[in-house]
Order: sequence, then C-alpha cells, then structure tokens
Amino acid sequence: MKNKTSFLPQEGEARPSRCPDNSAFKQQKLPAWKPQLTIASVLSSFFVIGVFCLSVGVCLILSANSVREVQIDYSDKCSDCSKLRENSSNWNKECHCYVNFTLKEDILGDVFMYYGLQNFYQNHRRYVMSRSDAQLLGRNVNIQKSYCTPFTTYKNGTPMAPCGAIANSMFNDTIDLYYNLNSSVIQVPLLKTGNSWWTDKNVKFRNPKSYNLSSAFAGTARPLYWQKPVYLLDEQDERNNGYINDDFIIWMRVSAFATFRNLYRRVRRIRWFADGLPAGNYTFHISYNFPVSKFKGRKHVILSTVVWSGGSNPFLGIAYVVTGTAATLTGFVITAVHFKLRKKKTYFQK
Repeated sequence: MKNKTSFLPQEGEARPSRCPDNSAFKQQKLPAWKPQLTIASVLSSFFVIGVFCLSVGVCLILSANSVREVQIDYSDKCSDCSKLRENSSNWNKECHCYVNFTLKEDILGDVFMYYGLQNFYQNHRRYVMSRSDAQLLGRNVNIQKSYCTPFTTYKNGTPMAPCGAIANSMFNDTIDLYYNLNSSVIQVPLLKTGNSWWTDKNVKFRNPKSYNLSSAFAGTARPLYWQKPVYLLDEQDERNNGYINDDFIIWMRVSAFATFRNLYRRVRRIRWFADGLPAGNYTFHISYNFPVSKFKGRKHVILSTVVWSGGSNPFLGIAYVVTGTAATLTGFVITAVHFKLRKKKTYFQK
C-alpha cells in the first residue's frame, strides 16, 4: 500500500496551482459589449424617453376624457330603505326605491353599468384571506380548518356555502333600468353574463358535481347575510348559478382601495338601444339590500362607455406625463451642467 505522505509535494517541488486554467473562458477574456456612456448618448436617451412618455400620456388622457359617463349617488335617495337595513332582523323584508335622471345626449356604443362603493375597505388582511379556494372549486373540504372563520358554520353545525367574510358581505342590491319614452315605460335589456374574467369563470370557480345544482349544495346553508342560497343566485340561467355566478365571481376579486366600482351589467343593443342609450328620461328601480350607513359608506350606479385604453380613469395617462416631464427636465439639467463644466474646462486650459 502506498504511503499517504507520498501524495504531498516533497522539498523543492512546486505546489500545484489552484488558479483556473489560462483560457479565454475561465479567465474572462471573452469579448463583451461595453457601452460607452457619452454625453450625446445620455442626453438623447433622456429626451427620447421624455418625448415618448409625454406622447403616450397625452393620448391616454385624451382617450380617457372621451369616455361618456353618468354617475348617480342613490345613498340619500334610498334613505328609508337604508334605515330598514340597519337592523339585521329585517333581512327578509323587501324595500324598493326609485331614482330618476335625464340623459341630455345620446350615449353611443357599448354601455356598461357599474355599482360603486365608497368607504368600504376590502384590503384588510383577515378579510382578504377569509375564503376557501378549494370550496370554490367545488371540492368537498372541511371549511372549519380554513381561513373562513368565523363565517364557517351555523350554531347547529351546518356549513356555509360559500364560506368566508368576502362572500358573506357580497353586494346584493338589484338594479333595473327603465327608459321613459313619452307615456310608456320600457325596461332597458341588460346582460348579466359575460362580465367576469374568462380565467375566473372557467378555472378558479367550479360548482360541486351532481345531477342538479340544488342537490350539489345539499347539507349546506346560505351565508349569514344572504337572502337566498348560492344555487338560486340566478334562477333564470343555471349556467350562471352557484359558484360560477358572474356577480359572485366579480365580488370575490377584492379591491385595493376603499372607493371602487365593479361591473354589474351591460346594455343589450337591441331595438331602441341598438346604438346605445338614447337621450331622455330614465329611472333606476333598486331593490335595496346592501346596508352602508354603519360604516358611513356611499353607493353609486355608473353608466359608462369604454375606449381602447379602458374606462374613465386618467391615472395612467397622468403617470406617463409626469414621467416624461421628469425625464425631459433631467435632460435639460444635464445639458446645462455639461455646458457649464465645459466652459470652465476651456477657461482653465487657456
């Protein structure tokens, strides 16, 4: 057996080098592109970015300003219903109110109806987490071990479907729009499907599998503040019922701000409304169910068109304009500093 000490270098022998091989790759000698930041390249970059951002920002602002929008606050006009809903024991009592308004000009094109809430905070951590995604996929899960607490079961042990604070606080006002044409009243046809994201409707939400929807939710009960069970959210269209109901899906996508709007309906473009909403007198028929007075909130109905950049929200355009202005001003400042330093350098050389 060879002695271990024979592997050690003897006196006079060179120790093996631990440096990488002297190759182009291991010694980082490969050619690389190294940008040379000259004053011309830097200034041109700032000015090009500035002009681009300003151009896009102006286009976005002009586009947002071209959106036709009508916003109606019905919090005070439905004050009697609001007082009735302050007492949770009146959950089964119906209350209706009517809001009249006038369109002075036609709203042409596709018209979307939104409901808006003010001072309703959905960004609290416990509120955002209070849901069971497995339950919303139609799986049989033990919701008592989920984040839905305390909206999981009733005192008798019956589980809630769906569970959680988000579902329990779902907006449930019913809003219908009527067109007052001369002496007749015409109900504006509204589309209640096709308003949610495709991924939500087809991927994130599923009904339990059963031969019919009522048996799929057998053994469960509606959330505490709902007026009807989840399988009766849309009694006219079973494809828009249960967990795949568009209104429910849209509500489950919580907002980051206390003031927000959610898409509620779309105007169906037929007969008198083939080109949009004609000018004239209209009335909102509202079945008031969602109380807001306890948290000093407000409720709105918004009728709006959309453009290529979206709805009436100039924030993105303003952000582009601010960025472009900052880049352009920075370019001018750098130019001034460059000329000032160059004059000093010329003076000292003389």
